[in-house]
Amino acid sequence: MPLPSLTSLRAFEAAARLGGFSAASRELNVTHAAVAQQVRSLEASLGVTLLERMGRGLVLTPEGERLAAALTAGFEAISTAVDEVRAGEDGRPLQVTLTPAFASQWLVPRLGRFWARHPEVPISLHPDRQVVDLARARMDLAIRLGEGQWAGLDAELLVPAAYTVVGAPALLGERTALEAAEMATLPWIFEQGSHEERAWLRRIGLDPDGLQATTMPTEELALSAARAGYGLYVELLALLGDDLASGRLRAVHAATDPRFGFWMVRRPVPPRPALRRFMRWLREEAKG
Repeated sequence: MPLPSLTSLRAFEAAARLGGFSAASRELNVTHAAVAQQVRSLEASLGVTLLERMGRGLVLTPEGERLAAALTAGFEAISTAVDEVRAGEDGRPLQVTLTPAFASQWLVPRLGRFWARHPEVPISLHPDRQVVDLARARMDLAIRLGEGQWAGLDAELLVPAAYTVVGAPALLGERTALEAAEMATLPWIFEQGSHEERAWLRRIGLDPDGLQATTMPTEELALSAARAGYGLYVELLALLGDDLASGRLRAVHAATDPRFGFWMVRRPVPPRPALRRFMRWLREEAKG
C-alpha cells in the first residue's frame, strides 16, 4: 500500500508537535485551512482519527501519538542527514556524549593515542549524566552505561562495568570479603553524582538510598575519605591498582555482569569514516 503524501504527513507532524493548526501553519508558511485539509486528507487515507478537538485545542488519539512520534523522529533524522551532507565531513568534529566518570577515568587518559594515529579527526566530548537524544543533539556517538537496550539505536558493548567495593584496613579489620548483608551495616562514601556506581550497587542487592553514607563533592575527596577508613567505596577496578597494591585499600566484593557495562550507541545509519575509525580504536583499547 502506498504511503500517504509527504505534505500531509508533514502537516500532521507539525500540528501534533506544536499543538494546533495555527502554529503548524506558521512554521510551514501555509494557511490554517491548508494544514487542516492536509490532516483531514491523511485521516481519510489511513481510515483513523488522529486528532480530536478538546475545548479550543487539539488532542492526539493513541494512533495519532504513535504516528506523530515516528514522524518527528524521522523528520529529525532527515534534517540531521541533510545538514551533515551540506556541511561535509572535512573538519567537522565527532560529537560524543558520555558519562563524566567514563570521560575522565577511561577515555581522556587514552585519547592521546587515538590522536597520535589519527590527527586528522577532531573530537568534541560532551560529558553529561543525562541520556540525550542523539538525533536532536546531533551526536555521532554515545557511550552509555546499561544493558544495551535503547529503542531505535544500535548498541555494541565496549567494556563491562567491573566495579569493586573497597575499604581501608582501619574499617575492615581482618575481613577480606563481604556479602551484601554485611556491607549494608557499614558506612559508605559516595561521590556526588555517582549514578553509575549506585546503579551497580542495586544490581548486587544493595539499596544506595538506604545506606549510611557520606557524599563528597569530588572523586579525589571520596577516595581520600575511603583511604582514611570513613566508609566503603565503589570504583572501577582498573582505577584502583596503586591503592590495592600498596594495601591502602582492600577489595572486599566484586561482580561482573557480562551484559552490564559501557556501550557504544549510535543511530542506525551508516557511520561516516571518522566515526568508523574512532569506534575501531575504542574496540582495540577496550581489548587492551
